[in-house]
Amino acid sequence: MKDSTLSITGISAAVAASLTWSMNFVAPLVIGKYSIYDLAACRFIIAGLIGALILIANIKAWRHLTLNDWLVAAGLGFIGYVGYFIAVIIASTYAGPVIAPAFLGLVPVVLAISANVHGGMSWRLLQVPFALAALGLLLVNGQSIARFEGQSFTTLAIGIGASIAAVALWAWFGLANQKALMKRPGMNAWVWTAMMMIGGSVQTLMFLPAGDALDLFQAPTLGFGQGAISHLYVPAFVLAAVASIGGAWAWTIASQRLPMTLASQLLSLEMVFATCLGLLFCYRWPTAFETMGIALIVVGVVKAIGVFHGSTVKTAVAL
Repeated sequence: MKDSTLSITGISAAVAASLTWSMNFVAPLVIGKYSIYDLAACRFIIAGLIGALILIANIKAWRHLTLNDWLVAAGLGFIGYVGYFIAVIIASTYAGPVIAPAFLGLVPVVLAISANVHGGMSWRLLQVPFALAALGLLLVNGQSIARFEGQSFTTLAIGIGASIAAVALWAWFGLANQKALMKRPGMNAWVWTAMMMIGGSVQTLMFLPAGDALDLFQAPTLGFGQGAISHLYVPAFVLAAVASIGGAWAWTIASQRLPMTLASQLLSLEMVFATCLGLLFCYRWPTAFETMGIALIVVGVVKAIGVFHGSTVKTAVAL
């Protein structure tokens, strides 16, 4: 019963992480003339401050942690958040806002395959869930890819390279984060999340001089006063509290309680939630292809849960 409860908790956490991270796709729609770099810098700094408050509230839970624990968390903060975000920005800048998200939609499939390389579930049992997820992601993004207006080969190559790097970084994060948590079975999810966010915040502060030298920020020109509240501070705080802290906390719980192959399959729901949020912002209904894609992704997730549930039942019976 306990294992069943943990599985339900893990599945719920993975779905919650997917929902919170889907907010990243609509964030650029609410920042006005501020740049995505302004939003990112503000977001990660606020996330670090929230992380510090979490540690203050949980002093006893992290006093025993070593320097290696902090370095691992900081490294994961870069791989899964700051570094990943920089790769996404480069991808969007050079490949455009269509190709980049299409590649990023492959993250759940790549992570699931990578997690299952060293064994776990039979590839035969996973063929249908993987195929449904891949086809669903293709249908959701397919029309946008078809409408893509070509750019120069060099520009597109840089953008696609950055997109692949982003996919690789997040797949690396998913596997490395679960491995790190397995070595720390008693790790408090809030504390681990706070450590990653603080590491990412420090790295963001280190990036600010370079970003300013490259004229990436619009905030110094637009101002940091009252006009920045609705277009910068509020969106940054919501993303920091909900997507960064909340999403990382939920994913930590999922990583502690689920096989990564299943957790990554559940991550494909992020594209479903992102599509739904995007449709709300655009005041339109989904197209037939988008509807079919969403349905296939959901069915694939249900199939994946069924595969792992069946495996758990058989194992329990065998014991």
